[in-house]
Amino acid sequence: MTSQNSRLLNNDPLLRDLALFCEIARRASFIAAASELGISAAHASGRIAALEAMLGVKLFHRTTRRVSVSEDGETVYRWALKILEDVEGMTDAVASVRSEPRGLLRISSSRRLGHAHLAPILSLLRQRHPGLETWLELLDRRVDLIGEGFDIDLRVGAVEEPHLIAHKIVSSRRILCASPAYVARRGMPAVPADLARHDCLVFRDRETMFGAWRLQGDGGVETVKVSGPMASNHSDIVLQWALDGHGIIMASVWDVAESLDAGALRRILPGWHDPADVWAVTPARSTESARLRVCLAFLKEQLTQGPFALRADAG
Repeated sequence: MTSQNSRLLNNDPLLRDLALFCEIARRASFIAAASELGISAAHASGRIAALEAMLGVKLFHRTTRRVSVSEDGETVYRWALKILEDVEGMTDAVASVRSEPRGLLRISSSRRLGHAHLAPILSLLRQRHPGLETWLELLDRRVDLIGEGFDIDLRVGAVEEPHLIAHKIVSSRRILCASPAYVARRGMPAVPADLARHDCLVFRDRETMFGAWRLQGDGGVETVKVSGPMASNHSDIVLQWALDGHGIIMASVWDVAESLDAGALRRILPGWHDPADVWAVTPARSTESARLRVCLAFLKEQLTQGPFALRADAG
């Protein structure tokens, strides 16, 4: 065994400890990080103590309520991220010359998009590329890809972060809908301003301002302040309330297309919509990743055609 190979093998535990340290720093919790990595909190604490002893610094300030990164820990965190990214880059560079991509992809998305479409598509991806591993986390909030360690965030709406790379997957829009029972009881709005006098079922999603709907139509762009008796941060709950006749909902066309086809929902203000394309967002450092390129191409393929595609039309 060469001295270089020996050093690489000896450094493997250090890489694991650095990855553990970064996970604890991101989550500000030994317990949460240990659970994420499938180890005990006691083992995690012991590994960090060994890392602190090796580096000769204190990495965390710990209290009974929280864990925070020390000043020396901040320096180590920056270097640890670079080291781990460089190792990942090396692995990807080697993988790019192989026919079969390998490695772990950490993916985030909203609950409804992730559960109904992304989860079954990733199952198909695993069948086609058994060397790929996936971790899918469904969150109805904007994620910090780099800080939280995600490779891909599949999201609806404009990408505003200049340091991220946006890959357009599907052109789409949000539309207004209500059940026939609600329309029969309250009438049909004629112009966007009428929405202020209706029961609107508000969903705090990842991109839109809570309680304000921005609509685009032949008359330009209008923002309407809306309110109603029911609101939630879960899109499937708000959709069900709309189906039950409690008010008007604004949702992605692919999310309500089947209900519109079945007559369970009706379009409200059909001349107005909110542009809401679907994007796969990645950190800049991931552009050379072979497994990332394969995953992005597969997502675009499956979300535009096939059994789990996002519909662009509504009845």
